[in-house]
Amino acid sequence: MRFVWQLLAVAVVTMIGGQAVAAVEDSPWVQLVLGLLTSVLAVLVYGWVVRKTEHRPSTEVARKGAEAAIGRGMLIGVAMFGAVITNIAVHAHYDINGLGSVTGAVGLVGFMGAAAVTEELLFRGVLFRIIEERTGTWIALTLTGALFGAMHLFNPHASLWGALAIAIEAGGMLAAAYAATRNLWLPIGLHFGWNFAAAGIFSTEVSGNDTQQGLLDTVTSGPTWVTGGDFGPEGSVYAVLFGILATIGFMWLARKRGNLVPRRRADRLAATTTLPR
Repeated sequence: MRFVWQLLAVAVVTMIGGQAVAAVEDSPWVQLVLGLLTSVLAVLVYGWVVRKTEHRPSTEVARKGAEAAIGRGMLIGVAMFGAVITNIAVHAHYDINGLGSVTGAVGLVGFMGAAAVTEELLFRGVLFRIIEERTGTWIALTLTGALFGAMHLFNPHASLWGALAIAIEAGGMLAAAYAATRNLWLPIGLHFGWNFAAAGIFSTEVSGNDTQQGLLDTVTSGPTWVTGGDFGPEGSVYAVLFGILATIGFMWLARKRGNLVPRRRADRLAATTTLPR
């Protein structure tokens, strides 16, 4: 039952907060405040429900070192998406017509912040972490990555390729980031940095969604395999390539640190754990 209670608790905050943030799209400063409030509330609720259902400190969202880990994740996310845009500019067309909207970018901080925090709590904090206990790291990474990609099939301009790309470059990479660090702050920062760079800086579509304009006024055109087409740069082969490389790097780090859970160990944990299910 701990899985059910944790999933429900975070899902309720996600649904209510997400709808509130989306409803004030035309008021960027309000959107910023609501997005930050949703993020903080989601972390608090997650920490509380984990402590209640697992009778342990919620170390994966411990405050110590949170700022540094989020900062590192944001830098990685922005740098990775910047590399994708650079390759699109070289091999297709990415034209900057001038400055876009500063206030639009402000609102996107709140919108993308709430999305990054709630999705990481759900998919890596609850789903990946608990499934990993039963199946091991690699199977949990594959299953939750596929589920994360499938969720994006409901987005505008969605396609099977777009969902597969998200499963590989985001679902796999973010789970690997959690496995490498055993805290949620790095994947949260990475998720936010990637999404904010896409919408808030480079003003492109995010997983098929058209968002308000970010800091730059831009136009993207060219072959779909390079640009991602209507789905946005996340459907680019370069996004998938960089996501695979990052996943390999994080999994190597997780192995080096002894953080990988093998299948046989997962079976023993499932057989011996006294935590409520």
